[in-house]
Amino acid sequence: MTAHDFDLITLGAGSGGVRASRLAAQAGRRVAVVEESRVGGTCVMRGCVPKKLLVYGAHFAEDLTDSFGYGWSIEGLDFDWARLVAAKNAELNRLEGVYNRILRDNGVTVIEGRGRLADAHTVMVAGEAYTADTILIATGGRPSLPDVPGIEHVVTSNEALDLMQLPERMVIVGGGYIAVEFAGIFNALGVKVIQVLRGDTVLRGFDQDVRAALAEEMVKKGVDLRCETVVRSIERAGRSYSVRLSGDETIETDLILYATGRSPNSAGLGLESAGVAVDANGAIVVDEYSRTSVEHIWAVGDVTDRVNLTPVAIGEAMAFVKTALQGLPTAMAYDNIPSAVFSQPPIGTVGLTEAEARQRHGCIDVYLSRFKPMRNILAGRDERTMMKLIVERSSDRVLGVHMVGPDSPEILQGFAVALKCGATKAQFDATVGIHPSAAEELVTMRDKRS
Repeated sequence: MTAHDFDLITLGAGSGGVRASRLAAQAGRRVAVVEESRVGGTCVMRGCVPKKLLVYGAHFAEDLTDSFGYGWSIEGLDFDWARLVAAKNAELNRLEGVYNRILRDNGVTVIEGRGRLADAHTVMVAGEAYTADTILIATGGRPSLPDVPGIEHVVTSNEALDLMQLPERMVIVGGGYIAVEFAGIFNALGVKVIQVLRGDTVLRGFDQDVRAALAEEMVKKGVDLRCETVVRSIERAGRSYSVRLSGDETIETDLILYATGRSPNSAGLGLESAGVAVDANGAIVVDEYSRTSVEHIWAVGDVTDRVNLTPVAIGEAMAFVKTALQGLPTAMAYDNIPSAVFSQPPIGTVGLTEAEARQRHGCIDVYLSRFKPMRNILAGRDERTMMKLIVERSSDRVLGVHMVGPDSPEILQGFAVALKCGATKAQFDATVGIHPSAAEELVTMRDKRS
């Protein structure tokens, strides 16, 4: 049998690809990772990390205003968007260096360029052939754009992260988490934001009370939500743009951001040459262990379009190493995965929505609380927090925890552990709250919603 160049070749140096490659190398395998862009992938370079840095920067607008209610007086305030973007870019460069060092220190060979499968064991990069016993595809996803006249005039989340000048007016198309996060960022920094979405409100797929609470707060903060509306066409109008909406309304704006979904980054990988099956949306088809239709080719992360979250890609990568390289069949567990939306205010959620719980479990109890967080009282800010518990009536087991309000992601992480452990409402009730805090509300709710 002919020896291959590597035991494992990974296509894609994002969070999943780097984790799998590092663990495989630590286990003594000869590993190479192929990356055509920046080591770190979508999350670190074009998604979660830079976006949250901009969220932090934008939120200081409210924090500084709120400080007046606490006795502070600040003169000469000024905001420099270009300086924030430059600081964000410097941090991304630092992180890329960290990821490169992780790979280098673990003996992983980094091959720069776009990898393409020539056959089931061969990857071509810039005209060079590299072979491996096992191939892992972790190429992530990319923004997708609809077929709308004038779509060439828009930007996606990729470009929005690198704008060097703030527009005065902006149209954001989409109602998902990327759209609401960018709406929060730009609105807080003084941009007049119109958000256009096809659905009846934001965040389709989230709990209905979460959706309603966020939409209400976004509107109070100044975002102009245009629900049940679609873009018909886009035209250049001098230095601005003309956006025609359903109903023949026309909006003049300086920038148009489309956040209408993402697609698996599977095109041009030579999957057909290796016999790797994809579905109608281009997602690589895998089994519960992340194995593709070819025995020794595997795929993890957004390119498989299962649960498109960075920690899930990392979990799938670790399960892949155990299964494919260590002989310990391990499947990723997809139940009770917590998630966050870094909107303004932010969202934290884990478990089932109310609709899902009713469908799967029948009789449930719902506990709901809305209140003004303590920090908003002296600040005079009219922003309310929403918390919700969903409980299976027969077993008293908590099926879902949802929160909209400051620090939601930080608070919900701990409650995700409780749900993983099968905690009951009685155990929530028996837990002493931390007072005074918003988090204590989740263990003091006693009244069921009628």
